[in-house]
Amino acid sequence: MITLQVNGKAHPVDADPATPLLYVLRDHLQLNGAKFGCGLGQCGACTVMLDGRAVFSCLVPIAALQNHQIKTVEGLGTLDNPGPLQRAFIEEQAAQCGYCIPGMMMRAQALLDHNPSPSITEIKAHLQPHLCRCGTHMRIVRAIQRAAREMKDGPAGSTSGATRR
Repeated sequence: MITLQVNGKAHPVDADPATPLLYVLRDHLQLNGAKFGCGLGQCGACTVMLDGRAVFSCLVPIAALQNHQIKTVEGLGTLDNPGPLQRAFIEEQAAQCGYCIPGMMMRAQALLDHNPSPSITEIKAHLQPHLCRCGTHMRIVRAIQRAAREMKDGPAGSTSGATRR
């Protein structure tokens, strides 16, 4: 039995210690935000935060996670009270199919936690490990910039409609 700290709560898990975190999140804890993409750490769909760093959950065995803090996209906010990054993605209409978005949000949150005012170049470099074929890259960058401003200055008050450019 391994106890995982996920989104601020302890979760005892009875699984093979070699099981990748992704499968435990999805199959044992019903946290389905992280997606299976490639299983090789090459697409970013499974990204979560581990002790504040973005990691590919498909590559991390649960045996290595005792006494570590794991955060998933579900830990950023709720449907009724989305977090700043989630609100920014909604307001900028940054998601198309949405498959890669939870992983991108987690990598973006890790960036914003360590660098509250990243440049566009820093945002793009930080998102480099993620594959997305929907074509909303500029909206994703704008959403991260919006979230950075909101986290720094507080909500801008705009909740109706998206900023379109």
